Amino acid sequence: MAERRGEKAGWTIGFLGGFAWVAVLSVVFLLKGKPSAGAIGLLLFSAAIVAVLYFAPWRHPRTSAWKLMLVPYFFLALSFAWGAWAYGGLAPLGLEWWNIVWFVPLLLPFFTGGNRKWSDGGNG
Repeated sequence: MAERRGEKAGWTIGFLGGFAWVAVLSVVFLLKGKPSAGAIGLLLFSAAIVAVLYFAPWRHPRTSAWKLMLVPYFFLALSFAWGAWAYGGLAPLGLEWWNIVWFVPLLLPFFTGGNRKWSDGGNG
């Protein structure tokens, strides 16, 4: 069976890119004199990277992708909450509760390929 490098890169680089803003924002907070927000953000970023690598589909080939995505998505939601907290809430960001609707497209991978398993191979 092929190594499926493209799928591995998609999972890893995709999630790393999805969390890059947390690392950048954490450094900004550290430089702006908000050490608690910066440190928590860096811890969150580190935990997210560990989760992305540990729950990679090729490490759990018989588990459905949607189950494996739950942990990285949990850290993504936690990152959004952290970002709002670090800025002092939703109001300073110009957001309201209904703006969560804009995050609905992030759930698309659960529906498009969520039942696939790594053991199914690259053809499904």
